Amino acid sequence: MAKFYLTTAIDYSNGDPHLGHALEKVGADCIVRYRRLRGDAVHFVMGMDEHSQSVIAAADAAGVPPAQWVDRMAGRFADYWRRLGCSNDDWIRTTEPRHREAVIALVEAIRARNPDDLFEGDYEGLYCTGCEEYKTGAQIEDGHCIEHPSLDLVPTHERNWFFRLSRYGERLLALIRGGEFAVEPAIRRNEVLRLIESGLQDVSVSRQGVAWGIPFPGDPGQTVYVWFDALINYITASGFPRDGYGRLWPADLHVIGKGITRFHCVIWPAMLLSAGIALPRRVWAHGYVQWGGAKMSKTAGTVVTLDAAIERHGADALRYFLLREIGFEADGDFTWDRFDERYTADLADGLGNLASRALAMVERYRGGTVPAGPATELDAAGLRAVQDYARAMDGFDLRGGGDAAWALVTEANQYIVRTGPWTLAREGREAELDGVLASLVRCLYRLAVLAAPFLPERAAVLWEALGQTGSPGDAGWERLTEPPVQKRRTARPPVLFPKPARIES
Repeated sequence: MAKFYLTTAIDYSNGDPHLGHALEKVGADCIVRYRRLRGDAVHFVMGMDEHSQSVIAAADAAGVPPAQWVDRMAGRFADYWRRLGCSNDDWIRTTEPRHREAVIALVEAIRARNPDDLFEGDYEGLYCTGCEEYKTGAQIEDGHCIEHPSLDLVPTHERNWFFRLSRYGERLLALIRGGEFAVEPAIRRNEVLRLIESGLQDVSVSRQGVAWGIPFPGDPGQTVYVWFDALINYITASGFPRDGYGRLWPADLHVIGKGITRFHCVIWPAMLLSAGIALPRRVWAHGYVQWGGAKMSKTAGTVVTLDAAIERHGADALRYFLLREIGFEADGDFTWDRFDERYTADLADGLGNLASRALAMVERYRGGTVPAGPATELDAAGLRAVQDYARAMDGFDLRGGGDAAWALVTEANQYIVRTGPWTLAREGREAELDGVLASLVRCLYRLAVLAAPFLPERAAVLWEALGQTGSPGDAGWERLTEPPVQKRRTARPPVLFPKPARIES
């Protein structure tokens, strides 16, 4: 059984999550649910970044201490991800003792192996409180940070500890170009390579006079810079620095947003190289969820709340829409109209209608017991769909995986029209009717399994209606070749995707 250790970016505790956060979390969850289907030993980590200056500001605005504020926000974020069906195995917070221990251990490992990689120096520059990062000229447009144009940059001058990032440019280029440290998709890899090729500057890794944070080892007047602190969470969650952390580390996949590739694809691997620790195997940087062409973010405010989006058609429908419509590579627009259209066409009239029609006919014509029947053209289409799905999902093409599964939905609905089971029943062609019904149930079995990473709750309802035990995630990938459905007692499921009477945009 292969190990598959996946992490998402940990989120600032400075406000409620939005659709951009949701895309990342459900995308990562879709990947790990698929990997479990394939038999991997998955360890999936999500969590919270709790030491930023933005947290201090949010806590001050709320009139509570930072510790009370981050407890509140951790609960809110975790609740949203539960509502969206995220199946994480660990929930890490950077205020935890295990993380403080790991941060100190990593700093000490760098000092022990490469003592001159950490040095004191003066820094003067423009600081973005949204990114928690000093900005270079290339990251500034019209006097503002490109990622947070609604915030003013803060001129800052202080004495800090620095990390000698400039030492690692050539090694990083070789690792990325050779694929040993994979950065994907290709557009992000090319961006990272251009950044490194332009020359790396040493980076500040501590802050003066910030009490909310981890004291910098050996210098209690400084705290560990929030990004240096936060990146270490990925190895903290593997058990570092305790013996046995190599059971999980290195991470097989970091899932992040495209705006933080510099930290994850340049600074983080350089830190690990300096400390003598294995690099993660792969970073996937997805695009943004946009509204009217603009990125959704906490600082700019958002016209679509996550609550409203979940309540529109349910958590599974939102998962499906984000992964099919927005995708997991480029930016994509969220609109209520497109959400409603996808819900109606793909879910209510697509998978939901197929399940209702097929299981109603099994009940009507065979008393709810699945008959025997030979493989049909629909089975052949199902096997092709399984192959296309696996090819896409292995490459983290979640939209492509959804396309493959829903092409089978379309094929099955057309198969019903072509074969006309009602006509076969009326004319007494019982053997042919058995073959059609058995093939349709085998198709629904395959679809329940393929849909489960996208629609975990609704796929489980369909699975139960098919007379199966456990959940689609327990099915075993090899059973998709010959689904075990013969003689199973089926039931007509509740309407999987009810159509609302009226929707307000």
